Amino acid sequence: MTQRRQPVPSRALLVAVLLALVVVTLAVLGVPAGFWREPGPAGFRQELLVSLGLAPPEPEVTPPPGDQPWYQVYFTSPVYPDDASRHHDGIDRHLVQLIDQAHKSVDVAAYELDLQTVADALLRARERGVSVRVVTDTDNLSEDAIRSLQEAGIPVRADERAAIMHNKFVVVDDTYVLTGSWNLTVNCTYRNNNNAIIIRSPDLAQNYRAEFAEMFEQGQFGPRSPRNTPLPEVTVHGTRIRSYFSPEDRPADAVADAVGQAQHSIRFMAFSFTDEALAQAMIERARAGVDVSGVIEKRGSETGYGQLLPLREAGIAVLPDGNPYVMHHKVIIIDEETVITGSYNFTGSAARDNDENLLIIHNPDIARLYLEEYERVREVAAQAEP
Repeated sequence: MTQRRQPVPSRALLVAVLLALVVVTLAVLGVPAGFWREPGPAGFRQELLVSLGLAPPEPEVTPPPGDQPWYQVYFTSPVYPDDASRHHDGIDRHLVQLIDQAHKSVDVAAYELDLQTVADALLRARERGVSVRVVTDTDNLSEDAIRSLQEAGIPVRADERAAIMHNKFVVVDDTYVLTGSWNLTVNCTYRNNNNAIIIRSPDLAQNYRAEFAEMFEQGQFGPRSPRNTPLPEVTVHGTRIRSYFSPEDRPADAVADAVGQAQHSIRFMAFSFTDEALAQAMIERARAGVDVSGVIEKRGSETGYGQLLPLREAGIAVLPDGNPYVMHHKVIIIDEETVITGSYNFTGSAARDNDENLLIIHNPDIARLYLEEYERVREVAAQAEP
């Protein structure tokens, strides 16, 4: 008589039973259901499935190098006179590293892009299957770096307006945002004073992705851009950050309001400063006893629209910059705690016509880094004073 073999439970059935036992055990122990539903490597279910070989491990996204995993601040180090032999190891290497780590997507909104290092990183990302998209200003479509992207099939959209698409931001994997005053160019990397900050925050990235989609997908530039920032204020590791996009979010009002709340000190570095209301807000705070000082790019600062002379006449210690090339920052530091930075110049065209972005960051450690840059820039300006 032949003995019939008992069916062996399938591996999937065994896993299902095991998972059910784990769920019951967690429920008995009072572990919150949210723990079980947590997605990604931190979730117990995902770890269990990976360990059993039933799910692939999720790719690990490496944060930018440095002591602080959620932000990194970078400044250019111009050398006078400029020498092309020193055009290496600039701040572009940090963006290149970030792009080289991309798994899913890279969206670039760049007023100018002529750095071949960045273009090559974007090309490598596309070869890996990463979605790469670019928005730029119409006036800069002819750059060789832009053409190399288009020839490789990377979609590039221009604003096709007289006003400019002046943004300088990059969003990677819906998680990282790079922004600041830094154009992705040789000039801005090696000759001009600039800043860039990389922030790891999916919430902040959501805001910048929404703005990018308006431009790239809908063709909504300048005044046509709707006011629909998903999360105008986000908190990242205890730091409050407000994001503004121009002109729809009225950043001029936000900047003047922030300056008007200064209690102890205001420091600023401005490539272009023609906003009379902002200058008046600084003057009023100075009259109230706040210590106000700044540096303004020399070229154009003494025109009829420039605010260098009105600020000086009001007794504010403001200097024309000493960089033989360009001091390109658009930064205000308030009370050694709040930093305003982005592509936004303190001008009427930035407020009304251009596409711009601006962050107001409440973090004394970040403020300290920008204050150190301010002191460097001011020292050069003071040395250049006649």
